[in-house]
Amino acid sequence: MKLSALSTSEGRTLRQRELDVESGCLPDSLHPVIQRILLARNIMNEESMDLQLGRLQPPATLSGIRAAAMIVADAVVTGQSILIVGDFDADGATGTAVAVRALRLMGATNVDFRVPNRFEFGYGLSVALVETLAEPPPQVLVTVDSGISSINGVARARALGCKVVVTDHHLPGEVVPEADAIVNPNCAGDRFPSKALAGVGVVFYLMSAVRGVLRERDWFTLPRRDPNLGRLLDLVALGTVADLVPLDNNNRILVRQGMDRIRQGLCSPGLLALLRLGKRDYRHLVAGDLGFAVAPRLNAAGRMEDMGVGIRCLLTDDREEAMVLATELDELNHQRRARQKQMQTEALAQIKTLLASLEGETLPVGLCLHDDRWHQGIVGLVAARIKDAVHRPVIAFAPESEGSAVLKGSARSVTGLHIRDVLAHVDALNPEMMTAFGGHAMAAGLTLPAVSLESFKQAFTAATEYFMQGKTLDNDILTDGELAPEDINLGFAEELRALGPWGQHFPEPVFAGRFVVEEHRVVGGAHLKMQLRPVDGEASIDAIAFGKLPEDLPDTDTAGFVYRLDVNHFRGHKTCQLMVEQILA
Repeated sequence: MKLSALSTSEGRTLRQRELDVESGCLPDSLHPVIQRILLARNIMNEESMDLQLGRLQPPATLSGIRAAAMIVADAVVTGQSILIVGDFDADGATGTAVAVRALRLMGATNVDFRVPNRFEFGYGLSVALVETLAEPPPQVLVTVDSGISSINGVARARALGCKVVVTDHHLPGEVVPEADAIVNPNCAGDRFPSKALAGVGVVFYLMSAVRGVLRERDWFTLPRRDPNLGRLLDLVALGTVADLVPLDNNNRILVRQGMDRIRQGLCSPGLLALLRLGKRDYRHLVAGDLGFAVAPRLNAAGRMEDMGVGIRCLLTDDREEAMVLATELDELNHQRRARQKQMQTEALAQIKTLLASLEGETLPVGLCLHDDRWHQGIVGLVAARIKDAVHRPVIAFAPESEGSAVLKGSARSVTGLHIRDVLAHVDALNPEMMTAFGGHAMAAGLTLPAVSLESFKQAFTAATEYFMQGKTLDNDILTDGELAPEDINLGFAEELRALGPWGQHFPEPVFAGRFVVEEHRVVGGAHLKMQLRPVDGEASIDAIAFGKLPEDLPDTDTAGFVYRLDVNHFRGHKTCQLMVEQILA
């Protein structure tokens, strides 16, 4: 029986990725399996494999970028005050750090940053935040990873005399703010080929354009030096990976180039400190290290307290200060994990109660969860975990503040359902229900009066059903097929690693195979360490299945696994190991 016909212990079916062999033109020198992997990810020719910096899309087609660059360049040359207003997640933090570092490298003498405290001001450039700006207000205000929905905040800043430049990547609403310039690849009429830029990517492009304007004005004469903005690509890579934007070709170039710098140690001391606390070796960095070790520690500041400490960690060039700030972030992350675990337990209890009340019927196609004790900085993580568990779009709500009559919701969706479009549909039919919403295809946020929650649940379910049009939510596990025993080795694992970065919309290769389980034991109290041998092979290989125990194995000598081929670095030695993702039923 082919493994693709089998299911996992959770009832999910394996399906091999489809590919269009006819349209591909990859070098014959590539291993056939690697050709198959690349074709399945729409890499059709050798040029698309080239991730050199020179192949980045040029900034000229980004709408508004010339006007924005002129405003910022004027401020640099004349010594005007520039305030960078970021967002409270890792994308916003890295984007803020990129803007501040770039402007200082270009000779700006009056640059500062501000990031809204989510618990006090909420998301974006709010009127309340603008009112707190120093007297006199900044002469130029640049938003990072926000602002496209800040209609009133932008208007108030301009009324106070600020020139406002909005840089964002979120989808705009029907009305955009009347800023002095807007740079957003997702605005109507924008001709920039890559719509997947993260907020940090957008501001990196703007800083490149500012440098171009300053070059035109012969600004970089001694003692001022024309800066190499490539020095900031470590932060661009981190923010891009952390924000889970699709890794199209342009983003893959940004991430690869940033990762190459990190591997050489040519990066922010704060980033190195966060990697160290996450027990990751910068010399062997992969994109997953940024996503799973660095981003959560950085995000913890914005979720639990204030993102200012995270931005300062990325801005400092002092290694000792960087480690002090990174340690503070690490402690906040420990607090976040404990609170998240508790909230997830409570959310799953709500799901079980709902299932019991349905008396055998299936769950609604969209779920809304709420608890007055939940933490608004963590509801997005809870929504994501529950979404993965039930494979449905989920919105988790928490009070805006303790005892507040306003709820903050964080939505996470599944492939095939554009969650912001669903919210826009709810808003069109119920214009007074939500006070604010915005986001992407896979993630969104909203604000809602608590008294409207039950009405919103009904409207959300109806809108989700409308968009699904009777379609079922695909929960298949996509694999890249089976590997021959002779390909399960260190050399092939290193070839796969070299093809990265892997990430959103460019997933790391996953294989299926049947193995003899020669040995197994539990490590760390919760993980299954195994010695496996392909049923048709002779050589054994180490494998680990996180979160699995011996009882998850079938009662036979052999078992089917879905796995990734990984390179394990330990005490100066490299070995190949399998990272087991699923055990087949």
